[in-house]
Order: sequence, then C-alpha cells, then structure tokens
Amino acid sequence: MRLLIKHLVIRQFIASICICVGAFYANVYAKTVADEIRYEATLPNNGHMGRPLPLLAGWNSGERPHGFSPVFQMHKIHEGHHLLPWFFLPGPNDHRISEKYYRAAIKRAAELKLPIAFVGTQWEHLLTSDPAYFKLPPEQNPNIVTTDGRILRALSPFGPTSLWQEVGKKWTSTPILKKLQEWYPDPPLILFISNNEHPKLKTLEVKQSRRYVDTYGQLMTDDFIRKVIGEGWIKHYRALQNGMRDGLRQSQWKEKAIFIGYNAFKSPQFGRGYGWKRSSLYIPGRMQPWPLAWDGASVSYYVRPYNQSTDYGLWSPQIESMNWVFMLKEAYRDNPNFWFEISTWDGDEEQRNFYERNGQLYGPERYGGMVQFGMWLLRPRVVREFRMWNDNVDRAGPYFLKIAELVDRLYTNDTLKKFWRHGKLVPNRDRKHPYNSNIPREYKNVDRWFLLNTSLDPKWPWGFDDKIPVFSLALVMGEYPVREWLVYAHAPLQRHGDVQLEVPGYGPIKVAVESSGSYYHIIEKTKSVSTIVFKGANDR
Repeated sequence: MRLLIKHLVIRQFIASICICVGAFYANVYAKTVADEIRYEATLPNNGHMGRPLPLLAGWNSGERPHGFSPVFQMHKIHEGHHLLPWFFLPGPNDHRISEKYYRAAIKRAAELKLPIAFVGTQWEHLLTSDPAYFKLPPEQNPNIVTTDGRILRALSPFGPTSLWQEVGKKWTSTPILKKLQEWYPDPPLILFISNNEHPKLKTLEVKQSRRYVDTYGQLMTDDFIRKVIGEGWIKHYRALQNGMRDGLRQSQWKEKAIFIGYNAFKSPQFGRGYGWKRSSLYIPGRMQPWPLAWDGASVSYYVRPYNQSTDYGLWSPQIESMNWVFMLKEAYRDNPNFWFEISTWDGDEEQRNFYERNGQLYGPERYGGMVQFGMWLLRPRVVREFRMWNDNVDRAGPYFLKIAELVDRLYTNDTLKKFWRHGKLVPNRDRKHPYNSNIPREYKNVDRWFLLNTSLDPKWPWGFDDKIPVFSLALVMGEYPVREWLVYAHAPLQRHGDVQLEVPGYGPIKVAVESSGSYYHIIEKTKSVSTIVFKGANDR
C-alpha cells in the first residue's frame, strides 16, 4: 500500500511538472506571437524592412455573449494567431459595458505589450443627437443650416470647429477610459476606429447651405465647391480627433493614438458612371481630402446582399478595389503614415442563400479566396473582418478563423513574406479598367488594371452579366534576367484544373486554380513554376 501511494505521489509530481513546463512554453509562444504583432503594428508603411505584414481584427467586439470578445481574442493570440486586439468604445453616457468586459484582456494585453484598438459608432453624432448641440441658434449650430433657416440632422463643414473638439474630448474622458489607462499606461499603439457613417453635407447639396452661400455666393465652380468642402472636413475631423487626444490622461496614449474612419477613402467605383465626379471631393491634384482629415481608413471590401455585387462578376470587390491602388499612392504622398485597412465581408446568410439558389457552393474557403485577392492587391495593415454586432462565434467563427489562417501564413512562409514586404504589383496594360467614364486627364494613364489575362476569360470587353472564372494577379521582384514572380489566383465558382495565365514580363504559365486560392512562384533564371504548398497554420 505504501509503495502504491509512493508511485501515485511521484506520478502526480511528474504530471505537475509537465503542466508547469507546458504552461511555461505556451506562455513563451504567446509572447513570441505578441512580439511579432507589436513589431509589425509599429513598423512604418515603407521603411527599410519593406511593407509591414498584416494583422487580423474585427468589428464585432463581443459585447453580447458568445461574440468576438476581448477574452476570445486573447485566447486566439495564445493559440498563435496574429490579432490586433480590439475593444468596444462606449459613449460618454453609455453605461452598458462594465469594467469586467475589459479587465482580464486589457491586463493581458499590458503584460504582452500589445497594440490595442477601440471600435464604435461615429463620434460626431452627438452634435446632432444631443439637443444641447442640435438646438443651438443657427450661427452656433454645427449642423446644416439651410438658406431658409431650417436646421437639418446632418453636419456641416462650415460650422464652428470648437464644438467638434468639445465632443471629441467627451469620448475619451470617461471613467472607463481612465481606468483602462491605469491598467495599461504604455501601449505601443492605440487605434480609435469610427464607424464614420453620420449624415453630413453632400457635395450636390452645398448651395442649400446658408453658410456656404453667405460666404461664397452661388456662382463658384464645381472644383471650388469640392475644394472648400474638403478643406472644411479636414479642419472639423482634425478638431474632433484633437479633442479625443486632449481627453486622454496618459502621455503615452496621447502620443500613440491614431484615428481611423470606416470608408474614409474615395469610393472604388471611380469611373463607373459619368456622374461620379459631381458627388465626389476630387479636385485637380488631389483625389480626396480624407488622408489629410484622418490618420487612416478601413475600407469596405464587401459583397453586399442589397445590391447586385458578387465575388465573380464585374461588380465585385476584386474589380472595384483595383481603383484603390493609384489612390493609395496618392494617399501616402499626402500622409506617409496613413494607416490603411480593408474591412471584409461576404454578405452573410442573405448573399450565401443567393449563391445557393443559383446552384453554387459557398463557405469559408471561397470567402478566403476573395479576401486573399484584396490582401495581395492592396497589402493592408489590417484585415478587419466584419460581422454584425449581435453575431456570435459559433455562427461566424469559421469565416473569421479562415482569415486568421491566411494572415498567419505570411508569418510562416518565407516566399510569401518576402513578396509581401518587397514585391511590386504587376499591371496588365493590355487592357483598361472597365470603369472608365469621365476620368480626369491626370489619371488617364495611371495603372488601374491588374487582373491577368487567362484562357477562360469571357469575350472582352466584359459586361455586368459576365461571370469571371478566374481572378489572378502577380507581384514581381528583381531585375531582368533574374526576376521572380508570385502569382495568386482564385476561382470563385469552381476549381479549374488547366488554366493558362499570361504573366506580363514573363509569358504564359499553365496552372490549376482552386476556389480557395492558389499560389505559384516563378523563377526567371531557371524558368521554373512551382506551386506553393502550405503547412499547418501554426507551424513555425
């Protein structure tokens, strides 16, 4: 009996050691991933290391049970996924979220020295929704005052900026934000992300604005109108952000905070119809004011169930977003530190049902194929996966985790990593972007088409009823005759086993293309084309 007890004690002792050692190495591994997250989040856009590798984040911040909560996120980082943690930002009078929601995750983020983000509604909405601002006299009111004296529930770029700064300060001087700064006083980076959908003066409505008409009259040119509206938004949104920075207590938070607007970027439907310019804020020499008004943008790389967009047609995120390539170059010219994200969405159940009614299969793999195209086209700092605020991990988790897998690949595959950092996107100058109406002279010759020609393409030019079997693009490194290309292709509708792609500067290659996406590495010196095969998501 004594011998048996002795053996049990020894076994329990050994088991305890194993658990402790396992926990130690798991913690070390989590810290290694956290180091990578911190390193990439704080790299400049285009320093000597090249482009920063992307991180994964979301919009659903788990305020409701079983959502993508901060605790869920920390668990995924512990498992080895490269997430930039995000938290819900409550409003000045919002007491629904308790300290419990934040405590464990923010303290773990502090232990790992992780960058953090706060997502929420549009901060300036208080200027309209709060009667203390909306009922101000016309000369003091931040909303649109019409020529006949009415006050509209939409903001004006010509009103007083001091109120914007005042409202901004209210958002960051709340008890919750003060407590979070105590728990984590020194984050390396803090992102404040606005939903940025509050109604505001539209370009075509400007002559209804009393302030505009009183200042400039009715006879100004369209370029002048767009210029003064754009300059107004720059001043007002920077005032809002300055107020938010003023409301922060910790000096590190003030210094490391950046402010990002959802869709604070020109629409990718540039050139799609003749009238795009009239409703835009384009002026000669500048496509948009937003890189001067915000520190960054999270743009919608979406398939929307409420219009006719799909992942396989001319009206698709892949086709539209090629317009962003030249706009991004201009944005970085105006603001070299501009933080650019893509927010991704598949249209959820409504869109999936549409595909199924048309005899198509849809799931996380096909979604991932579409997202990877946008990643390689734009190489964003973050892929921010959209799910509704009341969605849950059980239902939407497989789609989120598919994007996590795709992001993690870039940290474990040396070929993908070097092309992400240093590759140059290859334009296809055999064709022009189909969205080609009313293009300003300065943009007529910029590269806007990056889709490779394939043997399966519909007859050119394409129409909105055409189905595109394969979406493919290429990146190149080096100089002739020792260049290398990375080719990415995906086939949303079905796998294709024998497709010819034309790679500009190299020539045709024969490949198989999966719905989930396929990668090929071309080496000019040896004329070799090899498939890139991936290991497990967490192989290091």
